[in-house]
Amino acid sequence: MARITRKELKTDKFALEVEHTAEFFEEHRTEIFRYGAAGLVVLVLIFGYIWYSRGQQATREQALSQAIQVQEAPVGGISANGGLTFATQQAKDQEAIKAFTGLTGKYPGSSEGEIAQYYLGAILADQGKLAEAEKSFQEVAQKGNDKYAALAKLSLAQIYFGDGRDAQGESTLRDLMAHPTVFVSKEQAQITLARYLMGKNPGEARKLLDPLRTMGGSVGQVAITLYGELPQQ
Repeated sequence: MARITRKELKTDKFALEVEHTAEFFEEHRTEIFRYGAAGLVVLVLIFGYIWYSRGQQATREQALSQAIQVQEAPVGGISANGGLTFATQQAKDQEAIKAFTGLTGKYPGSSEGEIAQYYLGAILADQGKLAEAEKSFQEVAQKGNDKYAALAKLSLAQIYFGDGRDAQGESTLRDLMAHPTVFVSKEQAQITLARYLMGKNPGEARKLLDPLRTMGGSVGQVAITLYGELPQQ
């Protein structure tokens, strides 16, 4: 699964692109349905790592960068650039969990700590430990700033839909639609909700997608694609 590199974490272009992350849904559609919350969170949260300063925060950034390096490391074989590798996914997960847990404990309340908490949730979700992943995302949703809380809620909605709590998932996404942030736009939440409603309530999914079809860019393209997949009236 594609990930933004650690070098790119400090470029401003992702601040501009974050409002158009609905394109992500179409480009990684298979992965989203396969991996649920984890497939979304790890990719999207990195867009949030763009505000930073100097001094103490540089130390936090370095620690997060090192933790991400573990998460990005390949499993098996030899790294093309001679970097870090792991013999098994289990060994990699153990080291990543250790690194991110250390960050959340040492820097609670910081952006880096919140991002680390996201990664913990994503790793747990990949492992199929959705109850633990939910707790990790809830931590950020309840205590993080608005930007990261919105991302946490977006991930939680996927977990809710994944285990049959449809009403809770829909309520969460509608709240995000009513309270958009720079990291989770109204359109992104709207498309996510429509995607989950397509099979169970196609009429409501159609209502959600219809006004988005005339929008320019990736939002309109995704809306048109999904609209075409709805059952005929």
